[in-house]
Amino acid sequence: MVTALDDADISTILVVTAHPDDVDFGAAGTIATFTDKGIQVVYCIVTDGDAGGFDRALDNGGMAALRRAEQTEAARRVGVKDIRWLGYADGTVEPTLGLRRDIARVIRQVRPDRVITSTPERNYARIGPSHPDHRAVGGATLDAVYPDARNPYAFPELLVEEGLEAWSAREVWLTGGQANDHYVDVTATVDRKIAALRAHESQTAHLETLEDFVKGWLAMNAQAAGLPEGSYAEGFQVVPTG
Repeated sequence: MVTALDDADISTILVVTAHPDDVDFGAAGTIATFTDKGIQVVYCIVTDGDAGGFDRALDNGGMAALRRAEQTEAARRVGVKDIRWLGYADGTVEPTLGLRRDIARVIRQVRPDRVITSTPERNYARIGPSHPDHRAVGGATLDAVYPDARNPYAFPELLVEEGLEAWSAREVWLTGGQANDHYVDVTATVDRKIAALRAHESQTAHLETLEDFVKGWLAMNAQAAGLPEGSYAEGFQVVPTG
């Protein structure tokens, strides 16, 4: 059984996702518990989410700007102020060397103890988390954590040209998979998670039952975690990075 590091030993967390709103669907309640403890949380978002949403009058750049603004507000609602945008095209992300380098750069800049990202594996029980961009970003992030960010000889330009020393993140948490082995009780922060999701109006305004839907799956996570009835939890697969 893998045991997650104690939050008391964590000072900085980096969350790497493909799109605006990914972190809020997968982990916003947990993020709020971290920021409440004084842990610094930084978001790295690979795309601007310009292929999402329903108002196509905002094509040609308008949707991207809107979604950046929505994510900024959603982050504020759970205590996050620092967002790094990589600017990749939504819907076309691949786990390339270039993406690995860009994520490794952010890891060396932020120097996190814990990294949270999407699982690179397909979820056959629930297709939503298995967007190709999610899987590509999850795989590239794991590769950026090990071996790229910690190896001073990987992407030497990061050290030589940018002065970014190698950095070893101590563990990775994966969201969206079928192998959860760690749960965070978010009963006290679930309303802030819902508020963060509601900030993504272009994605959630049409979902009248959003709160019931989200609380339903969080209640199932809480049951799997053995928490009391009426509790809510978010689930993760913990990957120690040695």
